Amino acid sequence: MSANAPSHRSVRVNAELDAPLSRWLWLVKWILVIPHYVVLVFLWIAFVVVSLIAFFAILFTERYPRGLFDFNVGVLRWSWRVSYYSYGALATDRYPPFSLGPEPGYPARLEIAYPERLSRPLVLVKWWLLAIPQYLIVSFFTGAGHRGWCGGGLIMLLALIAAVTLAFTEKYPRDLFDLVVGLHRWVLRVAAYAALMTDEYPPFRLDMGGDDPAPAPATSPGPSRT
Repeated sequence: MSANAPSHRSVRVNAELDAPLSRWLWLVKWILVIPHYVVLVFLWIAFVVVSLIAFFAILFTERYPRGLFDFNVGVLRWSWRVSYYSYGALATDRYPPFSLGPEPGYPARLEIAYPERLSRPLVLVKWWLLAIPQYLIVSFFTGAGHRGWCGGGLIMLLALIAAVTLAFTEKYPRDLFDLVVGLHRWVLRVAAYAALMTDEYPPFRLDMGGDDPAPAPATSPGPSRT
């Protein structure tokens, strides 16, 4: 992690390690999150459609329609909470809410500042050409693509190592937690950039730890709930 304070402001990812954690609940969380996975399938289909509509809106107006932006932020939030509860981190036993809203009381949180203007030229190339190096890195982290991070990869491996350690020691290794959250932070920054929600290129930097070192966004999206 860079010693200098990062200037990235558009996307903030925060997380808190819950304690105590159940030593064995992680063995059945794959069953418990099935309802979320079913809902997320449809939400991600809608996410792709909304992103396509936003593409043309930005191309002609330089603006991401606010209602569409709030919806897509909500899908990313929902996915982040489910991943944090399940095999993307296993760092909380609090069941994720069925909500697109910010849910400030939940230990996994995501903020993306609403952009007043977005670049027309960038919208043509950033989601495929400019993001290719990021996709290669993120696919290693997740074992999937930039839009999904529950399919395996380095993040899931580290989460499972932490869970096994928890089972035998009753403690979730703090260093592993910091690393897992840092990897998720990288993934979510790339996801927001690829979904056209910011023009700030994701830094090639691993900002580890539960507290995002970037300053809070100047503008936060309004609450959006199911």
